[in-house]
Amino acid sequence: MKNVSILVPESSVMQAIADPRYLFTAVNQFLESAGQAPLFNVQLVGAKKEIRLNDGVFSVHVDRLIQDVDKTDLVFIPALFGDLEKAVDANRDLIPWIVKQYTNGAEIASLCVGAFLLASTGLLDGKKCSTHWGFTNEFRELFPEVELVDGNIVTEENRLYSSGGAHSYWNLLLYLLEKYTDRETAIMASKYFAIDIDRNSQAAFAMFKGQKRHKDDEVKSAQEYIEKHVDERIRVDELADKVAVGRRSFERRFKNATNNSVLEYIQRVKIESAKRQFETSRKNINEVMFDIGYTDTKAFRTIFKKITGITPIEYRNKYNKHAMNIGAYA
Repeated sequence: MKNVSILVPESSVMQAIADPRYLFTAVNQFLESAGQAPLFNVQLVGAKKEIRLNDGVFSVHVDRLIQDVDKTDLVFIPALFGDLEKAVDANRDLIPWIVKQYTNGAEIASLCVGAFLLASTGLLDGKKCSTHWGFTNEFRELFPEVELVDGNIVTEENRLYSSGGAHSYWNLLLYLLEKYTDRETAIMASKYFAIDIDRNSQAAFAMFKGQKRHKDDEVKSAQEYIEKHVDERIRVDELADKVAVGRRSFERRFKNATNNSVLEYIQRVKIESAKRQFETSRKNINEVMFDIGYTDTKAFRTIFKKITGITPIEYRNKYNKHAMNIGAYA
């Protein structure tokens, strides 16, 4: 039987504690109803017996204190809530225990922004990690030694697992369930919980917010120019001239400040504008393409899919209830 320990940190998200418990206990019930033995010993663990969440709205009573858990097989670190730096600081006492369990052979899985607590252990240094798309800039600032993978739903490296944002952690739960059981059981659970089992990217849900939490005024000026002239064709050398910085120096400074090359930033701003138009207007795909300064339909479609994971028409049909296929290409 696999021991599954779900941490209950201070300032954590209630659903991210309840959902893994719900899944693995439900699978035990599925197995028992089929005449098989349960596979998982699921326990809530914490630094104290009762942890109050959401300003005391919820109260979680753990099954075991961390000092009473010498060895486990799988540890879940749920998403944190609020100011993430403060949330991590409030849970410093959990870090030695997480490291100890990993050293003893356990697998560690962070859900959504639970990655901040996992990264604080140092176990992710030099390794890949996923987290909520909306917190990537903050994560990179706090943990520059970690290789953050943009857009991934599930990232795995050396017994360390992390997931994308919000409810996409269900895909990590199913991934681990399949690993510990089999494909058939994972599919059964995905149907029971109505989760798309093979979704592997959160790119279609991401909203690009340019990294401006830096002190390079020339780069900020260039970012603002790009965002105000989304309908124009912007060349890197012209942009460098506008902020009076040599092109090579400008490109280096821009990448260091924003974690994007100049060209990537321009593309992301344009595609973000296209997404908003697809969501809210009745314009066809060619009209939106021209509005953001593209004239080559193949190039537009290629870049759009690279950034969002789906084609322009798929995106429009997904998010615009008035979407019409007239005048659009597939």
